[in-house]
Amino acid sequence: MKNLWSFSGKHEKTDKLWEDEGRQRRMMRVIVADDEPLIRMDLREILEKQGYEVVAEAADGFDVVECCKREHPDLVIMDVKMPLLDGITAAKIIGQEKLAQTVVLLTAYCDREFIEDAKEANVAGYFVKPVNEKTFLPGLEIAVERSRKMAMLEKEYEHVNERLERRTLVEQAKGLVMSQKGISEQEAYDYIRNISRTKNISMKRVAEMILMRR
Repeated sequence: MKNLWSFSGKHEKTDKLWEDEGRQRRMMRVIVADDEPLIRMDLREILEKQGYEVVAEAADGFDVVECCKREHPDLVIMDVKMPLLDGITAAKIIGQEKLAQTVVLLTAYCDREFIEDAKEANVAGYFVKPVNEKTFLPGLEIAVERSRKMAMLEKEYEHVNERLERRTLVEQAKGLVMSQKGISEQEAYDYIRNISRTKNISMKRVAEMILMRR
């Protein structure tokens, strides 16, 4: 009887895991771009069956960039070769302007040149058409997770840099205040902090203003 309950518990955990993953996919907004309507239709069907929300479709690179500006999707899936603007160039624009968290490319070509171009565009995944649902979906989830972790690392890096810059500015301003007023390091720090509190602005901004006066 004990083993039976244990087995049932494992099933409950597995079911909950699938429910959580499905909920995450339902929250994921996707744009599909390909100049072939049948491919867009197939991709939409595959994605929506798995709980993804397809918020827009595009037939060329120019339109997919405009759709991204309007929809701010979590994921963009697009063909490499499209009219007006190719998928590689569109991916670069989307990345530079931070219009989507994850971009993956579809192509009928697997030449080394296309792969190198895709790497330079910082895409998260590269899939060869025709798409095989059984291999495409796991690869897509891995690409999305990799992009999510990379985005977290970038935010953390920016946060550390911002803190370092703020500390450097405050130290410089503190030294200037010590020199000009003939006060101790702690008194100079308190001086900057009091202005920050009184004026309701950051200590970094106070430091910048003090350094501008010298």
